[in-house]
Formats: sequence, C-alpha cells, structure tokens
Amino acid sequence: MAGMKRMPLEEAAFQAKALVAGMSVQECVEQLNFDAPGIERLGIEPYNYWNEGLHGVARAGTATVFPQAIGMAASFDPELLHSIAEVIATEGRAKYNSSRQFGDRDIYKGLTYWSPNLNIYRDPRWGRGQETYGEDPYLTSRMGVAFIRGLQGEGKYLKLAATAKHFAVHSGPEAMRHGFNARVGLQELYRTYLPAFKAAVQEAGVESVMTAYNSLNNVPCSVDGGLIDHILRQQWGFQGHVVSDFMALEDVYGDHSYASDAQETMVLAIKAGLNLCAGRCSGAAADALAAGQLDQEEVREALEPVIRTRVRLGMFADDCSYDSIGVDQCDTEDHRNLSKQMAQETFVLLRNSGILPLDASAYGSVCLVGPLADSRSALLGNYFGTPSHSSTVLQGVESALQGLLPVRYVQGCSLSGNHARSGLAHEDEGESEALALAAVSDLVIAVMGMDSSIEGEQGDVGNSMGAGDRRSLGLPGHQEHLLRGLLEVGKPIILLLVGGGGFALGGLEDHENMAAIMQIWYPGGQGGRAVADVLLGETSPSGKLPITVYRTHAGLPSFQEYELGNRTYRFLDRPPLYPFGYGLTYSRIRVDRPSVVLPDGSRRVSIGVPVRNEGDNRVSEVVQIYLAHHESGLAVPNWNLVAFSRVALSPGEQTVVDLEVGQEAFMEFDRDGRMIVDGDSFTLYAGISQPDTRSVELLGQSPWPVEVNFATGRVRILNPGPAVMPWSEN
Repeated sequence: MAGMKRMPLEEAAFQAKALVAGMSVQECVEQLNFDAPGIERLGIEPYNYWNEGLHGVARAGTATVFPQAIGMAASFDPELLHSIAEVIATEGRAKYNSSRQFGDRDIYKGLTYWSPNLNIYRDPRWGRGQETYGEDPYLTSRMGVAFIRGLQGEGKYLKLAATAKHFAVHSGPEAMRHGFNARVGLQELYRTYLPAFKAAVQEAGVESVMTAYNSLNNVPCSVDGGLIDHILRQQWGFQGHVVSDFMALEDVYGDHSYASDAQETMVLAIKAGLNLCAGRCSGAAADALAAGQLDQEEVREALEPVIRTRVRLGMFADDCSYDSIGVDQCDTEDHRNLSKQMAQETFVLLRNSGILPLDASAYGSVCLVGPLADSRSALLGNYFGTPSHSSTVLQGVESALQGLLPVRYVQGCSLSGNHARSGLAHEDEGESEALALAAVSDLVIAVMGMDSSIEGEQGDVGNSMGAGDRRSLGLPGHQEHLLRGLLEVGKPIILLLVGGGGFALGGLEDHENMAAIMQIWYPGGQGGRAVADVLLGETSPSGKLPITVYRTHAGLPSFQEYELGNRTYRFLDRPPLYPFGYGLTYSRIRVDRPSVVLPDGSRRVSIGVPVRNEGDNRVSEVVQIYLAHHESGLAVPNWNLVAFSRVALSPGEQTVVDLEVGQEAFMEFDRDGRMIVDGDSFTLYAGISQPDTRSVELLGQSPWPVEVNFATGRVRILNPGPAVMPWSEN
C-alpha cells in the first residue's frame, strides 16, 4: 500500500460537508460530543472517538505492549518507532473491525487514537513524563513525526487518526492540572513547547490535536483562540479537528472560573476553533444557539472537520482495504519480537565495571532481588494493553540461565511501603532474607524503581498525595535502604532501574560493589526476555538518555515554573548525575575528525562523522550533533541537539555517518516568538554525546568542535576537548 495516493483533502471535505448539511442542527450538536450517536438515515453509525495507543493498543484487551514512550525515545531510532506505530495501527484496525462486526461501538473501540503525547518532560517530578519522548524539542519532534506517520499510514484512507496532545505547555503538576495557569513567555513557548506540535502538523500531517487542561497565560487552552485558531490553523495550516481533553471544557467554567457556565464555555470553544468535546457539556451548544450566541453555520463549520476525519478513515467507503484486517493480527509472535527488539534498544547502560556482558560460566549462582524483579506491572507503564505472553525480569533471566547456573529470587522490600510482607512485623522485615540469599550467591541483580501504581496520571495512580507526581528523585519507600545493605554484603551488584524517569542514588552509584547500572524504563511485554539477552551479551545496550538525570531535586526551580531555568540539558547550570544523550555500549567507539561542507548560499551544514568500533562486540551507537550559539543573547545558555543517527558496527568496522543540520537550527526565537537570524558564528559538536565535562568524564572522550561562520564561509575543526560549562565542578 506504500505510495498509494491519499484521498485528497478537498474530496474528504466535500463528503463531510454534504453529510453535515443533511443533519438537523440538533443532530449537529449531538455529533460534537466524543460519544456520538448514530444517524441511521445518513448511514452514520454511533461512534466513540476515545481510544489510546501510546505504546500499543491500550485498554481494549489483548494487544502487543511495546516499551513505554520514554523508553522508545531512548532508542533515538525514529525508523524503528515508525515500524512499531504501523503495528499499533494494524492491531487498532483489527480491534475496530472485530468490535464493529458484533455491534460493539464502545470506548476504546474506534480508529481515532489520542496519541502521541508531545509535551516536553521539563521537570523530573512529573508523573506523566513517561508518556513523552523526553526533554528535548528536537528529539520529541523526530520521534513524534515518525510515530504519527506510522499510525496514519500511507494508503488512500488513514489507517488510524493520530492525535497530538496536550496542546499546549502541559507537564504538571498533576494535582493542579484542571485549574493550573502555565505562565511562559513567547520565546520559550515557540522554542521549547511548540516545535514538536508544529512538526506534527507540517511534517506528519497529524489528523487531530488535543487541547490541554491548563490555562496558558491566563486563558484555558480549550478556548484559546490564540493557540487554536492563530497558531495551529493560521500559522501552521492545520486542517484537522481539535478535541478537548476529557472534561477540560468543564474546567473552563469550573476550576478556571473563566466562563460562567457550560453554555458560555461552548460559545468560547467553538469560536476559538475547537471541534469536539470530550466531556459532557457539548449539549449546551443548543442553548447557545437558542440564545443567539452561536449561529447554525458556526456549529456546522465546527462539526465538518470531525466528520471529515471519519471520511478520511474510510468509515463511509466500501473500498477501504483496512476493513479486511482480522483480530488474528493482534499480539502476534512477529509483533512481540518487534517489542523485544525495541526494548533492547531502549536500555541505557549508565555504569559498567566490566561485568557486562555476563559470562555465566564465571558464577556459581545468581540472586534476583527487589520489588520489581518478578513484577508484571514493571513491564507496562501506563496506558497499556494486555499482552497474551509476557516475561518479567525474573522469568527472562531464569529462562536464559536454565541449565547454566541456579537463579534465586527474593523480594526484599515492598515498592513504596515499610514492609515486604506484613505490617505486624518490624520495618524492613524482608531485608534479612534478601541479605542472606545475597551472601550465598556469587552475583546479585537488583530490580528497583517505580511502577504506574505510584507514577503516572492524576486519578490513575495510588500515589494520591502526589497525584502521580514524584516528591523526590530517590528510590521509593525502603528500596535504597535495601540496596545499601546489599552493597555491604560484598557481592557484585547489577542494578536495573524501572520507571519513567531517572533516579538520584545518593552516591551509591560509585560504591565499589556497584558493578553495573542500567535503566530499563517500562520495557513492555517482552521486557524480561530483552533484559536477559542484553545482560548475557546476545545484543548490546544502545539506548541514550532522553532526559537529564539529576543528582537531587534540591535546587530545581519550582515545579510550577514553566520557564526552564536550571532544568534540562539546554539550561542546566550544575553537573548532572547522568547527562542527556549519554549511554554506554559493550564496546569502545572511536570518533575521528569529521568532514564539513557548507553549501553555497545556504545556512545549512553537511557533516560526515567517521566512527569505528574498536572493541570485540557488535554494537549500535548514536552519533549526535549539538549546536552552540553563545554570541547571541537569544540562544539557550548551553546548546541544542540538532541532528542524530543510529549506526550498527561490527568489531573493527568503520563507517562515515552523514548528517544534515538545517537552516532553522542556525536561527533563534526572539522575545515575541519570531524566528530570526541573530548572528553568523556557531560551534557544532560532533560525537556520541554532549560536549559537557560530565559526559566526557563518563565516556572518556569528547566530541569534535566545529566552528562555522556563514558570513565568511569559514569552517574550522578543532581538536576534541571538554567544553567550558557554566557550573562549578565542586
């Protein structure tokens, strides 16, 4: 189906307009709701627009569960993410077809998917950061575009309709989201919070956009004409439909107190450009019509893009090839293997004393410890489906080591409480068992962190005090206490960290018995198999951090502050624990002197980066290009990621990775949010990390600095060396 010509927008719009013209005004009002009734005489079936597919078809029964979005961002692999989105679309179509066959048109059964989440993970305390592609606007844009294109397909009809959410400037705090007012200047709005949405519209042709719960600079996003009409439609040319987050319109007159009631809210929303109400106040549009606050044409114009989406999905056609996809295409072995492959690419090796990859013959026994070692929830994150086959870390390791050496297991402590088993006992009553088993084992694998019962969306988690957000960055409950005890036993520890964000380890990362640390995120249904393969060297870990891992939450700006300040790698003014873009492999990659070309008359740069695998293991590496513009007062304090590419290398293999840096990378946003040229002299850094001193310390090598001046056409390639950072090393 690749290359098939898409139905022209004009044709879809014509069909939608004809359908809407055949409706009464009351029927139009009823169709403005996410749970829309059928209109039999027009051939319109009942339809619920709410479906989820963040990392697999969610909340609709058996489906392939891929790694959580933040983990997939760590792969820095848009091509593989595109393939995964294609699978999600196939399974989504299969679910829709089978449900429709039996007259089931309920929630989570449709073709309009409220994914991906393109918000910026600006603060490590945000519980929903796991749903995003990290803290960087460029990485988020590349991954978001790939995901949307994969979901929507390339055929005559959309395979699924993707929804970019939450528009805009939305990233906590969860407990305040229904009435929160995010204050941010136009410069930061355009350079940090909007680029991924712009790319979704202009590059991926996303069919739908969902508004955020919060207000932006005093105006609730769901009724903000500046956002919806001016930026989204006029500036970017968006032609799809805009849907509110669930009950966000009720928040306009409730928590925000911006309107007096539902009737006024619907007037504001429709005039601002909103098309679909996910909530229960859309019926108030009828009262607004009766009162003369809306006219019939405004309601019909609001509805037409919504119906056009259904036309573009082939819902009224008899030639939609996707109608033949059967439910047997859900959670197949091939799909599960793809999930495993992605999981292996997401794992970020943070520390390795040389113990990995494991030589099983060097040990007599291994002990798995921790509340997440045999946890199915540790695989899934939030917004998940039900895998027909799944593998916990314990199951994966046991299977891989069967017949090679015995595997012991002990929980040791609970996820977030004081007791492993019983509140009748003293605190930490499970530790003695864990320490005893560790003492009689040769190797300890500790699996610790979080799951979605304590990290996630408000209302979906048991962490009621934080509403899903984190209060601190350390390991929850008594996990750190257990980890300290295990380290003192004297056996080598491999620490596997589960969760949607990084962890401050209080110095334990440097303990002499901490042999390795690997972030495995929420690795999906095949997570245990993937972990075992990576630990035993069947493949090398190749993930890179899509976030900054901070040493502590102390010193971070207020969670409610949306200007970045001392957050994310672009603004950080102190050394992190582990930097954005960092991750080890099982080999040493050498980066040689790059070649640089400035095309005549264009503010673009072509860079060829020679890389060589100097080790004994086949690995994948991510070549990264960062750009600094320190002569401009409009630039970020540090630098921006502007290009990246994964490359697979066999032992001894050398290749040249060709990368392009586009002209917009060499422009800045001014205080009014306008993109302008503000200087000609830049420094690019070509390597496998940022140029900061912490990355250099951890990797033992620096990127190549490349000075570029567009006014003179001069290119100067300097010797690698750590950049001067605006922080103290103390």
